[in-house]
Amino acid sequence: MVSLEQIKTAQQRLRGIIARTPLIHYYPPADSDVLRDGAPQEEFFLKAESLQPIGSFKLRGAFNKVASLSEAERSRGVISYSSGNHAQGVAYAARVLGVKAVIVMPRNAPKIKIDATAALGAEIVFVGPASAERMHKAEQLAKQFGYAIIPPYNDEFIIAGQGTAGLEILEDCPNVDLVLVPVGGGGLISGVASAIKLSGSRAKVIGVEPELANDAQQSFRAGKIVQLAAERVSSTLADGLRTQSVGPLNFDHIRKHVDDIITVTEDEIRTAVGRIPREARILAEPSGAVTTAAWLFHCDELPPSTKTVAVVSGGNIEPQLLSQILSEETAGE
Repeated sequence: MVSLEQIKTAQQRLRGIIARTPLIHYYPPADSDVLRDGAPQEEFFLKAESLQPIGSFKLRGAFNKVASLSEAERSRGVISYSSGNHAQGVAYAARVLGVKAVIVMPRNAPKIKIDATAALGAEIVFVGPASAERMHKAEQLAKQFGYAIIPPYNDEFIIAGQGTAGLEILEDCPNVDLVLVPVGGGGLISGVASAIKLSGSRAKVIGVEPELANDAQQSFRAGKIVQLAAERVSSTLADGLRTQSVGPLNFDHIRKHVDDIITVTEDEIRTAVGRIPREARILAEPSGAVTTAAWLFHCDELPPSTKTVAVVSGGNIEPQLLSQILSEETAGE
């Protein structure tokens, strides 16, 4: 299990590399029905990880992991597997540290993420949509060429790096009482929940994922890891959350530090993607918008709160998709 000291060490290692992203105060429209009846006025903040150099939180864990490697390991190069944001994080870290990077990506990854990964100098190997397929391909190439594997979530250095976002939340909002975190493979929520709970905060940490990719919720309820079919998880708009199961190490952290996991629908995700840029003036890709969707549409499933922080994990959305969603929002007014 990751310790608070490991997360603080990662915070020092990342200084000057990542952006210290702000908490953006989000004010819903006056006619919003998101506040609970009879509840005190709630403050809602967005942790804008979309403002990172690569447009997502993934740089935190990726850089922490690559920087922890020995010189001998770095000299052989690194390999990872990702649907997009972790790919960019590894490619960015490798470029900064002068390391060769190979990334295994699904062919159906958003073009904006493929292009950005290539622009950072990484060599890309394409496979099918299954998360297990890209992991197996990366393991095969690592064995063949001696690359060091930089996993997207199931690793202590990755978890500790992602946990630095949790430390920043507590620094900027010490009396936060509810933190909403997207869940894919579980690296982000493992780190954020660990940072918050190990720091002594009494804030509740709730994971959010799409209904179509609710493996983490099913696992949390069952007390054991549940794996979903690739065809099912691939159908969610939230491409960054299309993992078939959480990592074993991540599941251990989730069981220890996370209070609950809830899900949101595809329509709710689309609505949140459209509302965030209009009402908070930042971009959120579908995976990053699930937490706002939870606050907008599922307040009855959330614990009472006067200060809530929702992590917007990334903003790497295809321009055509954003334009389509914004047009739908405008047409519906």
